[in-house]
Amino acid sequence: MSSTDGRATEPVLTRAGEAEHLGGSPNGTWLLADAGDTGGVMNAVRTTLGPGTDGPPPHFHKRAPELFFMLDGALRVLTGERVVTIEKGDFLLVPPLMTHAWGTPDGVGADVLIIKAPGDDRFDYFRLADRVRRGEAGPGEILQTQERFDNHFVDSPVWRQATGAGGQARARLVDL
Repeated sequence: MSSTDGRATEPVLTRAGEAEHLGGSPNGTWLLADAGDTGGVMNAVRTTLGPGTDGPPPHFHKRAPELFFMLDGALRVLTGERVVTIEKGDFLLVPPLMTHAWGTPDGVGADVLIIKAPGDDRFDYFRLADRVRRGEAGPGEILQTQERFDNHFVDSPVWRQATGAGGQARARLVDL
């Protein structure tokens, strides 16, 4: 249900049991609302990560801020040139153009609501990332979609140092 003026014209309700689920325990993503569902107002996903799991590599969005609300657990988040830890009940807003990445600390998982507003249709991005995770698509396919999905991947020495890249092995997800 889209509106031509960019505003939702009807309530958007996604029942927990009806949301498309990608991945498996403990790393999963539930697709809650895409831009087409909200008249372009936002898109929303719920993501769970097991302990010691990296989410997406460092990236930024040109067009929209990204909101994180921690439902449970903890998440280490790169925000520009620093890494912060957010925990249950915490809210974090990453502005457009700010490099960010996230992952869970060793020993604790995360359950997080992630919203981008204004929204763009990103569900196909999450589906592609899930196919990469299952070995049905290559990581290069994600790189080819940077403009389409407003995910622009960059290097971050700060994130590499914080996560011990090249040191201890950690679980790796392409992007949730």
